Amino acid sequence: MYLHTIEEEQATGQVAEIYEKQKAQLGFVMEAAKCFTARPDLLPIYTDFSDRIRAGFSLGLREWRLITLIAAKHIPSTYCSHVYSKQLIADLGSKETVLAVQRDFRTAGLPHRDVAMLAYAEKVVQEASQVTAADIDRLRTAGFSDRQICDIALCAAFRCFVSRFFDAMGAGTEDMFIDDDAEFRATMSVGRPL
Repeated sequence: MYLHTIEEEQATGQVAEIYEKQKAQLGFVMEAAKCFTARPDLLPIYTDFSDRIRAGFSLGLREWRLITLIAAKHIPSTYCSHVYSKQLIADLGSKETVLAVQRDFRTAGLPHRDVAMLAYAEKVVQEASQVTAADIDRLRTAGFSDRQICDIALCAAFRCFVSRFFDAMGAGTEDMFIDDDAEFRATMSVGRPL
């Protein structure tokens, strides 16, 4: 981390509560959480906002992870790419499928609905100002509701914000998210080197 942040033993109040919750879930406190403690008042706000986005997300956790992986690739964010690719292995059934999606989701054998979702998410990350009504019509034709389309855009745009912030703060990828396989590790290292 480039800036001074609150370590676990220094945490008090809401920061300590958030740290304890993360430790109970993961066994450690993520650098992503610690980033916000350079401004301690923001960690509870960020945590609440993030929790609310995810709780109301109208698509599944698999879709959240797919959108995030594609967003992380184009931001580019090595940290988020590693975290979400590792989680997607179980969702997609193999490392090979995750690698195929990372390389080119259009040719990875995903269902048409996933490809449409990811094409839109990719456009949101790369050039949201170029999104048109035709993009939205394609998503509706693929079976997405307006709420789901909103959530795809929200997930992709949220990732742009947080991933860039994590990199700017110097957050490093935790060991548990770094795969032992050299090819997988190299493919998911899309931005700053591990």
